[in-house]
Amino acid sequence: MGLINPDFQTLPELFTSVFSHFRGQPDKSLISRKVNGSYQSISYDSFEQDYRNLAAYLRTQGIGKGDRVAILSENRPGWYLADMSILSIGAIDVPLYPSLPPNQIEYILNNCGAKGIIVSNMLQLGKILSIWQNLSELNLVIVMNKLEESIEDVIDLNHAKMEGKQIMQDKPWTLDGLLIEPDDTATIIYTSGTTGLPKGVMLTHRNLCENVKSSSLIIRLDETDRSLSFLPLSHAYERTGGYYLLFSCGAQIFLAESIETISLNISESKPTIIFTVPRLFDRMKTSILKAATSESGLKQKIFFWAVRTGEKYHRQLDAGKVTSFVSMQYSLAEKLVYSKIRNKFGGRLRYFVSGGAALPQKTGEFFQSIGITILEGFGLTETSPITHVNRPEKVKFGTVGPPIKNVEVKIAADGEILLKGPNIMKGYWKDEAATAEVIRDGWFYSGDIGEIDADGYLKITDRKKHIIVTSGGKNIAPLPIENLILDSPFVDQIMIVGEKRPFLIALIVPDFVKLKEFAAEHGINASGNRQLVENKEIVQIYEKLLRNISRQLATHEKIRKFLLTDEAFTVENALMTPTLKLKRKEIIKKFTPEIDNLYNALNMVYNSE
Repeated sequence: MGLINPDFQTLPELFTSVFSHFRGQPDKSLISRKVNGSYQSISYDSFEQDYRNLAAYLRTQGIGKGDRVAILSENRPGWYLADMSILSIGAIDVPLYPSLPPNQIEYILNNCGAKGIIVSNMLQLGKILSIWQNLSELNLVIVMNKLEESIEDVIDLNHAKMEGKQIMQDKPWTLDGLLIEPDDTATIIYTSGTTGLPKGVMLTHRNLCENVKSSSLIIRLDETDRSLSFLPLSHAYERTGGYYLLFSCGAQIFLAESIETISLNISESKPTIIFTVPRLFDRMKTSILKAATSESGLKQKIFFWAVRTGEKYHRQLDAGKVTSFVSMQYSLAEKLVYSKIRNKFGGRLRYFVSGGAALPQKTGEFFQSIGITILEGFGLTETSPITHVNRPEKVKFGTVGPPIKNVEVKIAADGEILLKGPNIMKGYWKDEAATAEVIRDGWFYSGDIGEIDADGYLKITDRKKHIIVTSGGKNIAPLPIENLILDSPFVDQIMIVGEKRPFLIALIVPDFVKLKEFAAEHGINASGNRQLVENKEIVQIYEKLLRNISRQLATHEKIRKFLLTDEAFTVENALMTPTLKLKRKEIIKKFTPEIDNLYNALNMVYNSE
């Protein structure tokens, strides 16, 4: 059970110990990916040879200890290969989101002084070729896909591995004598940042290794486990949890083809654990409810009875005693409903792990009521990233759980969460001022506001930067209000506005699938999203929703007016970060005229009263 080698101090030590554990077992699969419509495995043995050959090639190309090599790729076997090869020669890797435009890639590559870059395909290579003349230190470019025609100073991965293989045959000592220390920087991860230029977070081998070790004590994994990977490996959460943690325990990793094919890939790969973000749960909940309500009257009744039974069972379980009647009902619901839903997730799923953003409490409770456990956690890129996670034996929705081993936590006078431990970053790359701002007296200032309950479980109430201060001087945390509104099936995304304004308004992205269903049922003719959001009957849905929610809020927290947008906030339109967080400043900038109009109209009403 657990880690194959609990004593590793650096990531190359981890790689070496896991590969030697599985050496000579060709049936043991490390990664599986779709080839011609079916999953095909890559064994530990072949992967070990490949990463060592690539490492030898990089070393003979002048990449040495401390040099920066970027990875610009979607999740695919080449990503893991690039990471292992770069780290095993003491170099530092710099992961980049494949969704980044050339100007942002140029900024990061210049800022970190990258000597090399490994890209996935011709699209990503095109971005590099368009900015290469501005990158004075970049002299090595490797593309994972096969090069159809030769491009000067660019080599494809197969050729790099073949050259590396030859080097290892001619000079088998090429990778000898590399001294990599626990406190050496392993990676620089640029925070996508909801404001300003991205900052390079320096994480050491010790940071990442200690985080993996502590996490492995909570989520017990072994060689029988398997996961489906679809969150970007460029993000610290997927990299530590969905890659290093799984790898260190001998678990198998299946790569999803895309976000759109997750449901299909889950049923094919039959995972036992999935690392994901709250947005996916919303989609899954909608899909489960839609399937249930399209069934016959009796089946619908049985489904909703099972949900209520699950809620009752877990309430009694939390209180310490389940009555025999509820226990019997729960067993029946398990046979009739829960097991069938779990079969849609492959039938072997033990846990979902949720991170990256707040999980609405009602979403967690809904999945728990149908027999699916979500373990919500918390962390930041700067903390490698995991600091807290709910325990399988005691899940408290609305909290992110107690701290993991070796992480200390305290709440500052203003409510900010402070963290300390071996997982706290070395600092921001070439930015001592920004480092000194967040690391003081050994404590990392997270920028999040929270509170710790009697059981030691942490509750995040908001981001410090997101706190809205109205012109009347009221401090308002938008996140809890946004989560109340997000509970509505008619709302896909929400952002509350009110900084230095007299009251709050909301920008709402409707759930257009739900709206189109409503329009069809009520004979509303609308040719597109814009006509839908301008329709009076549809606007009334949101007026009623906000009136109901207002009853639960203090006067200064009430939403006075709202704007329905016909376009979602996405990574593509630069209104979300690659980790699916709202870029609040960019959204406000984009909708400034509409926001001003709403306030002006309301001010006229208020002033005339």
